[in-house]
Amino acid sequence: MKTITIEQVMRGITLIGFGVFASASSLLAQKPTKTDWLLNSTSYTAAVKTNEAKKEVTLDNGLVKRTFRIAPDVVCIDYLNQVNGQQLLRSVKPEARVTINGKVYHIGGLKGQKENAYILSEWLDRFTPGDQDFKLTTYDVKPILPQLNWKSKFWASNHNQPTGKVLAFHYRAVAPELSGLEVSVNYELYDGLPLIVKSLSIHNKGDKDFAVGRVVNEILGMVEEQSAVVGGLDKMAKPQGIYFETNYAFNNAMRYDLSDQTTHWKVDSTYTSQVNYDYQTPCLLEIYPDKVSGIELKKGETFNSVRTYELLMDSYDRERRALAIRKMYHIVAPWTTANPIFMHLVSKNDTEVRTAIDQCAATGYEALILSFGSHCNMEDTSATNIKRWKELADYAHEKKVFIGSYSLFSSRKISDEDDVISPKTGKPGGAFFGNAPCFGSKWGLGYRDKIKTFYSKTGFDIWENDGPYPGDVCASTTHPGHHGLEDSQWKQINIQKELYHWLNGRGVYINAPDWYFLDGTHKIGIGYREVNFSLPRENQLILNRQNIFDGTWEKTASMSWGFVPLTKYQGGGPEAVLEPLKDHLKDYEQLMAQYYGAGVQACYRGPRLYDTEETRVMVAGVIDWYKKYRDILNSDIIHLRRADGRDWDGLLHVNPKLKNKGMMMLYNPLKEKITRTIKVPLYYTGLTTVAKVMEKGKGLKNYTLNRNYEIEYTCTLEPESYTWVVIE
Repeated sequence: MKTITIEQVMRGITLIGFGVFASASSLLAQKPTKTDWLLNSTSYTAAVKTNEAKKEVTLDNGLVKRTFRIAPDVVCIDYLNQVNGQQLLRSVKPEARVTINGKVYHIGGLKGQKENAYILSEWLDRFTPGDQDFKLTTYDVKPILPQLNWKSKFWASNHNQPTGKVLAFHYRAVAPELSGLEVSVNYELYDGLPLIVKSLSIHNKGDKDFAVGRVVNEILGMVEEQSAVVGGLDKMAKPQGIYFETNYAFNNAMRYDLSDQTTHWKVDSTYTSQVNYDYQTPCLLEIYPDKVSGIELKKGETFNSVRTYELLMDSYDRERRALAIRKMYHIVAPWTTANPIFMHLVSKNDTEVRTAIDQCAATGYEALILSFGSHCNMEDTSATNIKRWKELADYAHEKKVFIGSYSLFSSRKISDEDDVISPKTGKPGGAFFGNAPCFGSKWGLGYRDKIKTFYSKTGFDIWENDGPYPGDVCASTTHPGHHGLEDSQWKQINIQKELYHWLNGRGVYINAPDWYFLDGTHKIGIGYREVNFSLPRENQLILNRQNIFDGTWEKTASMSWGFVPLTKYQGGGPEAVLEPLKDHLKDYEQLMAQYYGAGVQACYRGPRLYDTEETRVMVAGVIDWYKKYRDILNSDIIHLRRADGRDWDGLLHVNPKLKNKGMMMLYNPLKEKITRTIKVPLYYTGLTTVAKVMEKGKGLKNYTLNRNYEIEYTCTLEPESYTWVVIE
């Protein structure tokens, strides 16, 4: 690790202007990136570069460049997308802002910019720091470390932890009342991604306690996306050249953008030359959780902020933007690429569990999850219950089958003493799910400990955590896990995150219907309406393909689960379920094929996977096919045509790193045979001239790509059928 003091930077340095922002010619002079990073990112290696003459430190990996002037204090002066030459910054801002003991302090930053539409290099030397701002003391550079101690034991498309560099600026408080407080602001630059992750830590090295209020860990004066003379903050477009995500998201939407709790687009009243007459252009970005305002920081403790993932976008194309987000997850959260083949068992006794384990082993299924309504109770940590489930786990492992179970946390009432207390009424109720326990209550802390005990002693492999902590605030002042309303959300979410981290360290796979991917969950619902599974199977076939199409834009296929009701679920009659399985083999096979063909695991919920040898052969055959093509079926999805029941629909998997560079799944929902010629976009396969195409493993044929990297593929589909096409 290399450490540089601010005194070393200042010693003997002359003032030299910074000219990156000077004119449009600088954009034209930008060197084009060597290759498309979405096809091959190996050459884009993170580096931290120091220019002592200009008092600058730059993060650069060939895709994104972020430059800081570090004297007289730290301020970001350049944030450049090197793929398309887009400059993101129009003004300098503090590097962070914290509230301590009720007073607001800036971390770094320089003042004095009068024109806030753009930055000129000759202005920089005139900028000055604030008198009470935290001041830079040193900075250091070190390798990126894993965020999770992930013990990978399931099949995954990526078992590697990310690499890159961390640039950390260390600040000391100037105000005497903050004596002993130090702040570190960290910028992580990843290899192979146009991504910077920013976070900060507040260290109490003094001899007294402090009250930490709002912590704003990112502030950016960004170039506006849209100029309009009139129009409000909520109506105008936000900057699209960068995608923000943090590890502080929840609300059961199954989408990040609707779960985000931290991204705040604001107006900038100092930007007086903006077009908007009322200064309402959304061009000031701040990141913070707005329901966290009172954290007690005792002497010797450290407060760690949310982590802000800043992914630069080089296109407005929906598919390319989605591919970038999915690539980010693939690299920074490799645990989300694990994708075990599992059954959802509804059990009443241990014999049914053993039978289901046997059926999993006989068909190639890799895991068994005891579904909701089953007889496994993980909150029972008695010796008798632990012994019972350890024996069943041992039996599963002997058969090379993983085992897990369902557990409900939030959407239930525990007691007046343990439930979330509404700040409006001072009584239980008013939570996201109505009545819900507080994770910081005695019961909540006990629940956490019981889950740890169960997994430690039974050897279970999977946890289906339903109703995870949904962001409830709690006004109780007697719960041992938090002090009051102000710190209740922060303390509860960190109790849950610690549990998820602990489970990952033991190799436990986590299904949870909320957006905790960046802190260790592996899979979330793809997005569906549960009562739709009481509709006739012919409806479900099309609706499921719509769900798959819609749910795999910002999520990879391995991050989602779907649903197949083998037995009655949410109502419906015989036309809605697959049992008896032997009587509905065609629908059973196609439901499996369209989920596995998308790389999406579904919850096959019922008491068994097969009822006859013919059924077993069909199930095993689909699983064998999936395993044969597992790598490409778990690769990125290009969305071809959404199911509408009127004509063909389908999707295309792509992976330039594989021999099988593409796999196309096509469906005919009509009751008549169709022949269609489809334009197949092959750019993201990495192919440039010729594609070798086989349908269902037969009839190899060469196709020449046109100048748009497309081929025209003609296929004939039988009524209500599907096909698959491999592309090499």
